[in-house]
Amino acid sequence: MTAEEAKALDELAAGFADQLTALTRGVLGEDIPRFHAINRGPKVQVSPIDSSEVVQRIPIRISGEERLSLGVRYFCCWDGSSTFMATDLADVHVFYAGVPDPLVRFEYVRSNNDPPGAHLHVHAHRDEMAYLLRLADKGRPKQGLKRDRLPRLAEMHLPVGGHRMRPALEDVLLFLVREFAIDTADGWKAVINEHLRTWRLMQLKAAVRDAPDSAARVLRALGYTVVEPSVPAARQAPEEVKLFWP
Repeated sequence: MTAEEAKALDELAAGFADQLTALTRGVLGEDIPRFHAINRGPKVQVSPIDSSEVVQRIPIRISGEERLSLGVRYFCCWDGSSTFMATDLADVHVFYAGVPDPLVRFEYVRSNNDPPGAHLHVHAHRDEMAYLLRLADKGRPKQGLKRDRLPRLAEMHLPVGGHRMRPALEDVLLFLVREFAIDTADGWKAVINEHLRTWRLMQLKAAVRDAPDSAARVLRALGYTVVEPSVPAARQAPEEVKLFWP
């Protein structure tokens, strides 16, 4: 990465940090810690970070009492063409107040295909699930047997839409509002709607870059005129297209 590319990435990540601050404060209140972008070499970390570069939890209140918190961490990088900023890793963990083990973990790993890059971990227990995780003598169950310990549901990578259709922080906030009736700031719904629209359109654009021929066919069916480029852009091999990754 050149010095110019590093500077440009830092600026884009700082803008992303400002967007996340506007989102969380617009939904949860102005006392929510600010997101900052910290250069970590080839990647930039974006999290609620204090002056000592310690990641802060985002407090979530129910009826005025802090009952939950969010651990949020993104690592940003350039995409394969060094044209667009990409998310290399994202963690959104939901904690019950005072308990170190999270309730659920929404996670994304850009390089992952198996297990899926976008996945959910649920920290709970069902005897039937533990049994299923030890039943087969191949794949992940066999690996668990080699470790000679009881499997946990929290170890399962539950798919959540793939690399392009994965949930965002906005979806997690909506989940908390809907299921737990968390305290929200005035006008929170409009804030989430605006940010969620931006996120979905950004992912749509990425999906179009992954499958431009399909996008062109849909646009033509809608009455648009789409002209093939005189010099076709280089295409990724099908197995490298993230739209088709789990």
